[in-house]
Amino acid sequence: MDLLNTLVDKGLRRELPTREEALAVLATSDDDLLDVVAAAGKVRRHWFGRRVKLNYLVNLKSGLCPEDCSYCSQRLGSKAEILKYTWLKPDEASQAAAAGVAGGAKRVCLVASGRGPTDRDVDRVAQTIAAVKEQNEGVEVCACLGLLSDGQAERLRGAGADAYNHNLNTSEATYADITKTHTYADRVDTVQKAHAAGLSACSGLIAGMGEKDEDLVDVVFSLRELDADSVPVNFLIPFEGTPLAKEWNLTPQRCLRILAMARFVCPDIEVRIAGGREVHLRSLQPLALNIANSIFLGDYLTSEGQAGKDDLAMIADAGFEVEGTDQVTLPQHRVDAAAAAQVAGCGSHGDGACGSHEGGGCGAHEGGACGPCGSAGPGAEPVAEAVAEHNEARTDLVAVRRRGAGTDLAPNA
Repeated sequence: MDLLNTLVDKGLRRELPTREEALAVLATSDDDLLDVVAAAGKVRRHWFGRRVKLNYLVNLKSGLCPEDCSYCSQRLGSKAEILKYTWLKPDEASQAAAAGVAGGAKRVCLVASGRGPTDRDVDRVAQTIAAVKEQNEGVEVCACLGLLSDGQAERLRGAGADAYNHNLNTSEATYADITKTHTYADRVDTVQKAHAAGLSACSGLIAGMGEKDEDLVDVVFSLRELDADSVPVNFLIPFEGTPLAKEWNLTPQRCLRILAMARFVCPDIEVRIAGGREVHLRSLQPLALNIANSIFLGDYLTSEGQAGKDDLAMIADAGFEVEGTDQVTLPQHRVDAAAAAQVAGCGSHGDGACGSHEGGGCGAHEGGACGPCGSAGPGAEPVAEAVAEHNEARTDLVAVRRRGAGTDLAPNA
């Protein structure tokens, strides 16, 4: 297929596809699916080999968020029966993180629901970062705390944070349909603050909220323009008790096409399969490893993932290897660009301009304002007409997390 040959050539050169080419990937048929996966796999292997980076989520504060993101189980007005608890103590969070690191996780994502942190919250998280790093040598720490105020990104960087997650979630054109309490521009601003502070920017999307193909392409193009180092691709988990509970718009095949489009647009960037992979990719999860080079290990913020040992077995059976703490995730040219930017006093990475990007949470779909939350509020209409390939509702696969952080039960790692 000429389209796929063109996209592979562009991916190997880090050349941006056209919008028409990206849309064409999403429009390919199921008959061409394996060809699409194989083409995206060539780009993935060129930049990342057969390594899979493991990330582990620790939900520092669960539920009771004042934001109205429709997709989120922790949102204002959510009736989802999730765990609700206030801030974990630093040693509790560190113990939770240690379980993920023992399972092979290279990065720990510290997430807290809410609009954004107070200065006192930043102090609290700084203590937690110190505890995690002291007890887990070589681990990366990514914070995901919502919208940042001036100076907070610098304080997190000074405390030892390596990265900051704040997802764009959907296109600028449709953002106001999924969230009313903050704007798309607010999210872009926080990603730029993280860049400018020298933090590695992690920002992604949520698919399956009723969006059009054009919205998916728009948000992925915006993420490349913002020059995020990692792009979590979340698939909506339709929690009962949230406005998007009836949005079952994804098939495993469509999920693979979305991941492939993200890989072609972001060839040398860490593409992470995030929340909802077990719900929507299901038995095709191993195929997705040929496209993405990063996943979350074990459970998510408020939902359960598949057993950590099954994640590791899946990686091995598919012929991939877990990336070690002594291995560098990103290609050398991105590492060099980030280092040069920090020396120059600018947090910009890669090809973007110095921390100022035109562009219009931890990447695990049910996050707070930091994460992939997104919906229109009670009684709101879907973002767009549902895609034609409507998926059968699999509510049996949506399991609320009852173990790990905030409980007395061992975590899944």
